[in-house]
Amino acid sequence: MYRTSQDATPHGGSSTVKTGHAKRRWRSGVAAGLTALTMLGMLGLVVPAQADELHDKASALEQQAHDAAGALEFVDAGIAKSASDLVLFQGQLPGAQVALTDAQTRVGAATAQVSSLAARIDLAQESKDKITSQIAIDTKKAAETKSMIGQIAAQSYKGGGISPNLALILGIGSPNDLANSIDMAEQAMRSQNAALEQLTSQKATNQNAQARLAAVEAEIKDLKTQADAALVAEQSARDQAAAQKATVDKLISDSAVINAQLEAQKPQIQAKLKVVQQQQNDVAAQIAEQQRQELAAAAAEAERIAREQAASGGGGGGGGTYVPPAPGNPSAFGLQHPFSGNIPITSGFGWRPTPTGTIDFEGTGGYMHTGVDFGATCGTPVYAAAAGNVVIGGWTNGGGGYTVQISHGVIQGNALTTIYYHNSAALVSPGQRVSQGQLIAYSGNTGNSTGCHAHFETWLNGRAVDPMGLL
Repeated sequence: MYRTSQDATPHGGSSTVKTGHAKRRWRSGVAAGLTALTMLGMLGLVVPAQADELHDKASALEQQAHDAAGALEFVDAGIAKSASDLVLFQGQLPGAQVALTDAQTRVGAATAQVSSLAARIDLAQESKDKITSQIAIDTKKAAETKSMIGQIAAQSYKGGGISPNLALILGIGSPNDLANSIDMAEQAMRSQNAALEQLTSQKATNQNAQARLAAVEAEIKDLKTQADAALVAEQSARDQAAAQKATVDKLISDSAVINAQLEAQKPQIQAKLKVVQQQQNDVAAQIAEQQRQELAAAAAEAERIAREQAASGGGGGGGGTYVPPAPGNPSAFGLQHPFSGNIPITSGFGWRPTPTGTIDFEGTGGYMHTGVDFGATCGTPVYAAAAGNVVIGGWTNGGGGYTVQISHGVIQGNALTTIYYHNSAALVSPGQRVSQGQLIAYSGNTGNSTGCHAHFETWLNGRAVDPMGLL
């Protein structure tokens, strides 16, 4: 999510001060603004990333969105937010599309598993039907064999030999054809033994079939359990795919809407950029001139003192050419952090490359961020980094909202100015003398800002420098 705003905020006019890197910096800032505009209609130009890379680079994508907002924040906070959202949507789209493809693949795999289990259940059911049918046939045969054995035994017991009826059962002709009753008895016994053997075999076959039937029934039960689970998994996969599809559709739709909005606002933005560029150039020139005068006055005073000392020391009246000493270390100002506590930096000082997937307007490759953004919540106390005179303390019209600018004068040949932007309130007034650590403002979200944060700049000898090198 977008957390804090960028700070390329202009502060033009006689009472406004939003500083930059002189004319070169402001041209870069304006170029960055137009760079953000070139995202219009550029959905297809975002470099796709793999799903795992998107996860690892989530913070980088957020920073790109943050930078895109900074490129236009000094023009309009709403437009800056739109540019930030567009970068986020474009960056998230490839990952969402990969997730959708993965979800659809899982749907296919789950459907295939359901179909496979259904086919296996059908085969197992066919096997069960065959076994059940064979058991019925074998049971009938066993019953018939038992009946035959019973008849043979009964007739032999009752007749004391082979009766006419038993002879008929055995298929050996009519009673008149019997040659020897003893032979017939032996034949009947053999028939009975054969029937018993057949009955035993049928019983074993039937028991085996029953065991196979139990195994098949257990298999069918297990397959049906697996099939039920597979159906649940398939439905879950379909739900996930539907959700991913909705995400992809929304990213595309939202990006298209923002594209259309920015395209419609493009003439307005370009017109504002021209005005803002002039304001920023004027402000940068004002700060540079102010510090030039401070340095010149300090140098003149140092020269006067040096000549007086030379004259009072009998060194020839100071007629030689005065050579000013080289500037000392800026750390002599002894700046302290403008916030108490450990407030994280959300955007540092330096060159910001053009966000991935946009066209580099004017071929600069990015723009200069001349301050440091701190992730301070609204209402965080802001303290003077060093003692000095307040130049601006109040509302400014160039986009910085409630602004405090303090001149810290010249120390060891260096002129220093600090500036604090987007405050919810400024507690000091122009011309007021403040001491180091004095409460001067409360951080906020005023001016062209898209979220609570604190922007802090340090200007040394007419140019912006990294505040972290002085704190």
